[in-house]
Amino acid sequence: MTPTHRVDPTDRAVLDAWHAVGFLETLAAGPTHTRLLGVGLTIQRTADGTVQIRAEGHDTPLPVAERYGCLWTSLGTPPATPLAIPEADEPDRRLVCCGSIDVHASGLRVIENFLDMAHFPFVHTNILGAEPQTEVLRYHTEWRRDVDEVWATDCRFHQPQAALSAAGGQDTGYIYRVASPFVTLLYKTCPNDALRPDVIALFVQPTEPERCRAHPVMFLIDELSAQADLIQFQQKIFLQDRIILENQRPRLLPLDARAEIPTRADSLSVTYRRWLKEKQVQYGATQTLPTS
Repeated sequence: MTPTHRVDPTDRAVLDAWHAVGFLETLAAGPTHTRLLGVGLTIQRTADGTVQIRAEGHDTPLPVAERYGCLWTSLGTPPATPLAIPEADEPDRRLVCCGSIDVHASGLRVIENFLDMAHFPFVHTNILGAEPQTEVLRYHTEWRRDVDEVWATDCRFHQPQAALSAAGGQDTGYIYRVASPFVTLLYKTCPNDALRPDVIALFVQPTEPERCRAHPVMFLIDELSAQADLIQFQQKIFLQDRIILENQRPRLLPLDARAEIPTRADSLSVTYRRWLKEKQVQYGATQTLPTS
């Protein structure tokens, strides 16, 4: 029997957020089933082409949005639309939906790993980083309270192959944006356009406190690479991360500042955790100090 770990009704930052629950291109003609925040969902495309999502035990349909190649819903009262990604509307960008991946770890852990540059040389060796160039240079992190998002700017890292289309190593510029507890984006130097960055988004669907489904999406300026090769490149990187994520303990993300000792390179992680704590996020997090 599947364990049920429903979200606490007071966890409004999680309940009232939009969550991606799958890719539109994989939506079946008949009913499909998934989970969100410990609740079973049934997804059905109706005769007129619209999509309805119902939570188990409830007849009233949930909010639905179709954006960025994904199907979105919420168990609470979300904003009018999911987050805005202006670059997604640029006509020469390619939308690349990279496949959903199940991870036996908190969705918050998955987001935090996405924000971490320090692991590049050791986990994504000869792709996103390589020894001996392991230093994470100082960068700027801020909580933009006007939009209630966490951003990191002035990030730079030398990468042997920053993108599939990269011809060689490059010093890659990064900007990170955390738009909601389970949604984050990366704007990175594009090998094919000196002025506009590639955009990589990670939409995480928290299914249980210690389990999630990751939906990576890319908005690329790349006219030449085959779609299948782009997907394979991104999946290779994410599957390398999954090995690390599923071996982290605790599986929940600790929000107590005493739980783990940060370094200068962890500035973004520290800000993310403080942001979650102030928003009183509970699902996928723990305030308990790990025991030895």
